[in-house]
Amino acid sequence: MEVLPWTVPLFLATIFALFGAYCFKLKYILPHFRKNLPPGKQGFPLIGETISYIKALKQDRVHEWVQDRVNRFGPVFKTSLMGVKTVVITGQAGNRFILGGSDNGLVNYLPASAIKVIGEKSLSNLSGPAHKPIRLAIMSFLKPESIQNYVTEMNSLIQQELIQELGGKDSIYVVPLVKKITFKVTSTLLFGLRGNGDKKLDDLLENYNLVLNGTWSIPLNIPGTSFAKSMKARALILQYFSGLVEMKKQKFEAGELGPRDDILSKFVSENFSEEEIFDNIISLMIAGHDTTAVVVTLCIRLLGRDTDIFNKVLQEQREVVKVKDENGGRIRWSEIQMMKYTWRVAQEVMRLIPPVAGTFRLAQRDIIFGGFQIPKGWQVMWAAPSTHMDDNIFKDPGKFDPSRFENSSGIPPYSYVAFGAGPRVCPGSEFGRVQVLLMLHYMVTNYRWHEKIPNEPIERAGMPYPAKGLPINLRPGK
Repeated sequence: MEVLPWTVPLFLATIFALFGAYCFKLKYILPHFRKNLPPGKQGFPLIGETISYIKALKQDRVHEWVQDRVNRFGPVFKTSLMGVKTVVITGQAGNRFILGGSDNGLVNYLPASAIKVIGEKSLSNLSGPAHKPIRLAIMSFLKPESIQNYVTEMNSLIQQELIQELGGKDSIYVVPLVKKITFKVTSTLLFGLRGNGDKKLDDLLENYNLVLNGTWSIPLNIPGTSFAKSMKARALILQYFSGLVEMKKQKFEAGELGPRDDILSKFVSENFSEEEIFDNIISLMIAGHDTTAVVVTLCIRLLGRDTDIFNKVLQEQREVVKVKDENGGRIRWSEIQMMKYTWRVAQEVMRLIPPVAGTFRLAQRDIIFGGFQIPKGWQVMWAAPSTHMDDNIFKDPGKFDPSRFENSSGIPPYSYVAFGAGPRVCPGSEFGRVQVLLMLHYMVTNYRWHEKIPNEPIERAGMPYPAKGLPINLRPGK
């Protein structure tokens, strides 16, 4: 039988192709089949379960989204989110594993949209040696000993802003009001933006809101999309701060500025790169004002609904007023420490509606958790509500009960994670706590209110806010 001249090369090419496919299978495919991967479904090609997750996130139904899969697959399950294979870890043990700070093979990680919008060098995306100096610089301003030094200025700012914004009004939208005030406090105390005018701060706040809206969007930089708007807003914010950073550099070199004037001065004095400075400006401003604004808003919503809780908070704050009046009308650090019940109310609000629903890590090597293997390159997600709504940890978890926090030592470690936990606790938690308590102090001692839209739903565009901005009717009260 005659062998045609073209059949030999074809035969050899086929053999090489089959051999190549076999090698590819050995190296890239079979290892994943051999791994004991968690159960679960990864959804559609490329997009995975991203659409259903983002929908649940926006409706503040992440707990239901996660719990549905826990019921089907168990406390550790696989999925695919934002184009990345993902393992979701739930429960107290999962929180400890992710937040415990040990060498667990996980590093901080943001989804593609958040990395682009917030920045690769932001504290929330860094791990290891790169993470430590930035965290130390930030903590030098946010630890309790430092915050004590500007409680008086924070008190004055909040009091003045509330008088200015609420004077003579019988109705307001709570969300924009609270965001504006917390943004001004953060801008003034952390970034030194004193005397910059309300118009400039209003423009900055608008751009920060756009940035936040794009952090959980599909990263398509197409005009009109949330992601495109957020990238444009980021550029405008950095354009504003670039001039400020340059000015601080010149003043520092001339000896007119010290490293403890504000966080920007600290960054400049320690020779952080412009990318590190700018990315952490974005990150800090979001963390410094938006999470605080969420807690204040949700507390005002609750206090307008629950007369008993309101009266207990009011009773405590009237005791603060008595001491404050003896001090010339100033609230000091000691008065902040008197507000124990008010803070328990805020803690319970955050248990039921945590400002941050969950975060991501990246597996930098093959790791094992709960008997399952998590391959290198997969992202790992933890969800705060998985322990907040666990009736084995919090009895009758759907009930609002501030007394849960009377004895914090009775709450198992890594169960209440509104601010993270362990070495990964939010560095700005104390700064936020003081802002929340001061704003609630002036609201309950001076006003009474009720919602204009009963049962207004919560929506998450990054953070959980009442969908219509929480309009309330307002009247003076003593």
